[in-house]
Amino acid sequence: MFTSTHLLKQRRFLPLFCTQLLNAFNDNLYKTTMVLFVVYSVYNSAESETVFSGLTSAIFILPFFLLSAIAGQLADLRDKASIIRKIKAAEIGIMTVGAIGLFLAWEGIAIDAVAIPLLLLALFAMGVHSTFFGPIKYAILPQHLKPGEVLAGTGMVEAGTYIAIMGGTIIAGFLAEQVEIAAAAILGFAVIGYLTSRHVPPAPPMGEQEKIDFNPFTSSWKMIRECTHNRELFYAIMAISFFWTIGSVLFIQFPPLAKNYMLADPAVASLFLVFFSIGVAIGSVAVNLLLKGVVSARYAPVSVLLMGAMVAIFYVVCRAWNAGLVDDQLMDVATFLSYPLAWAVLGSLLLIAIFGGMFVVPLYAFLTTKVPTSQASRAVAANNIVNSGAMVTGSLFAIGLSAAGMPLAEQLLLSAVMCLISAWLGSKLLQAERQANAAAASAG
Repeated sequence: MFTSTHLLKQRRFLPLFCTQLLNAFNDNLYKTTMVLFVVYSVYNSAESETVFSGLTSAIFILPFFLLSAIAGQLADLRDKASIIRKIKAAEIGIMTVGAIGLFLAWEGIAIDAVAIPLLLLALFAMGVHSTFFGPIKYAILPQHLKPGEVLAGTGMVEAGTYIAIMGGTIIAGFLAEQVEIAAAAILGFAVIGYLTSRHVPPAPPMGEQEKIDFNPFTSSWKMIRECTHNRELFYAIMAISFFWTIGSVLFIQFPPLAKNYMLADPAVASLFLVFFSIGVAIGSVAVNLLLKGVVSARYAPVSVLLMGAMVAIFYVVCRAWNAGLVDDQLMDVATFLSYPLAWAVLGSLLLIAIFGGMFVVPLYAFLTTKVPTSQASRAVAANNIVNSGAMVTGSLFAIGLSAAGMPLAEQLLLSAVMCLISAWLGSKLLQAERQANAAAASAG
């Protein structure tokens, strides 16, 4: 696997990998439990459910847009390992608020006045938490890994993230109706994540000390502007951002689609997200094997075109789905899987995610290898700023389509069409990469 297995035996990588794994797991356990509980237990219309699902996505993403520039500066100008430990300590307090909100909602105590506001407050705080953790999990890799290991490390972090999302999603599907257990679990995993973070090796700043600009608007603008001068970095950021615009639309649609089109319970909605997560993990590892550890956008255009084709197939399968309620009950996983088309639904989802993972993972490696190590966190932060704006746009787009009355299945077709734009951006990145390689060869 080109050093991937070897990395998991190294202290320079394993503690970070485990900390990120636990971070993604607990983050997703909380978010998915909250969304599934509210969608299935509070609201009773597809429009309201889609709006709430989109609102939660927007609330979580907003801090990335506002604070990523500050987070990137801090990560480049302070010890990254020390920042990780502070972030993980803060998670314990945040999850305490979330656990209280879940418990109140489960008990039916002041759901609209107190419980849901607490849930959304904790979600926003987790967005802040992830904003400051995000630049570090990729930018720390060039400090601890050899140049030929960075793509493998990036792929392992991305695969581990989605394996964790899968685990959190599976458990959330079962705990959506046992929220008091979920409340205890998110607190417990926050503590474990903090303990793991204490073993991440030091990662001191690499460049000269600079004054941090705490104005989120001027610092964000400056960071994005600096990235436009590097064509490889610019197109990588644009391609990643448009990819996650598509991803945010798809993720918002999954729970309402499972409930209202498939007539399935929360465990089936969770199963959708599980297959998506497995697929991204497979794609993350597969593209490293294909590229043999070389950071390149060689497979980006074809990967996202295949992803778009799979989204179109997923749409066709959803349109062909024909099932009714069994004894006036939403179907469980076993009943869902008894339908022949169920495996077509899950298979197309899996392939969407595999090709998506193959598209996006090498692009993240561009962010940390095409800039000096001392600026890697700021490059990742600039990407997060643009990503967050794109994902908020995607969330609002999905909400707007639902408010306009467009059926959920038809919204999938728009996601498929959007993959064409991602393929164009991937081809522009590949062109910029080849020009940069040619210039470096002629200079050498």
